[in-house]
Amino acid sequence: MSTVAIAVTGAGWSTTYQDLGRQDAERLGVPTGGAADQYSAAVANLLVGNPRGAPLLESLGGGLAVVPDADVLVAVTGADSRVTVGGAAVPTWSPVLVPKGCELRVHELRRGVRSYLAVHGRVDAARFLGSAAPDPRMGFGQVLGPGSEVRVRTVSRGWSYGHFGQPLLRLPLPGFRPGALDRPVDVVPTHGAGAASGIRELVADSLYTVTVRSDHVGLRLDGPVKHPDDDTEIVSHGVPIGALEIPHADELIVLGRYRTLTAGYPIIGVAARACLPVLGQAGPGRRLRFRWVDRETAVRRSAEQEAALRALESATSDAFAALGLPGPCRPTE
Repeated sequence: MSTVAIAVTGAGWSTTYQDLGRQDAERLGVPTGGAADQYSAAVANLLVGNPRGAPLLESLGGGLAVVPDADVLVAVTGADSRVTVGGAAVPTWSPVLVPKGCELRVHELRRGVRSYLAVHGRVDAARFLGSAAPDPRMGFGQVLGPGSEVRVRTVSRGWSYGHFGQPLLRLPLPGFRPGALDRPVDVVPTHGAGAASGIRELVADSLYTVTVRSDHVGLRLDGPVKHPDDDTEIVSHGVPIGALEIPHADELIVLGRYRTLTAGYPIIGVAARACLPVLGQAGPGRRLRFRWVDRETAVRRSAEQEAALRALESATSDAFAALGLPGPCRPTE
């Protein structure tokens, strides 16, 4: 292995180190955090032969640009965007070689707000509770800007691949694109849905708009809501990622990966796991619809998404083994 230095020449609105979050941190009172669009982050890593949860870059709003000092294998996923290497367009959601000294740039985003850049190898990023994911409230920012340098231990140095040629690898890439999806977000109702009469019908029939006050803590949605039928105080309780919460204000909040772990507002439902990547790509102005589903449907769709990721993981392992390169571990059957 050798160490490659990747200079950050553009960071868009915000670029940070990222991964899939902290394991078992919530029992310590620390949110798991991690990529808002876990699916796109995992696929980016798999496409370059890394484990799903390896550190990578998460960039908000487009404008990310990097220049390596040696050839590196990368993949850009997430928002629907235009990406160039040395000024020439290259495919997203595909392994791409960036030659030494050439700039990779993520241009305007067409749908979605977050791009993920994975680099084959081990990204040298600081860790907090075992994760490279930022947590600004804990003083762990992980912010990258122009002039920053990302160091990667990789074996891809010396590869020769022109980005005008055939794709480097043909992999069974799932067709799911969280940034471009227009279908309703699946929600499993909780007992809190009974606290406000008519709330399920209202949510199912309404269109909600993501406001500028949204962040990793939660999406704040402008749209019609109903409040509980009485003023009974609710004892604070644990809240999962994806919970649909009705605060005192006239808004709906979908809690994200950096939520506070307890709350005392009514939770009327929880977004299905398979739809969380869609919420992770929803920026201000994005309009969302919700669809009530039962628990079995939500579990089945999550299992289908996981099966597609495992198929990609298995194919990538085989491809990298054939090339004599380290790849992601083959998933357990």
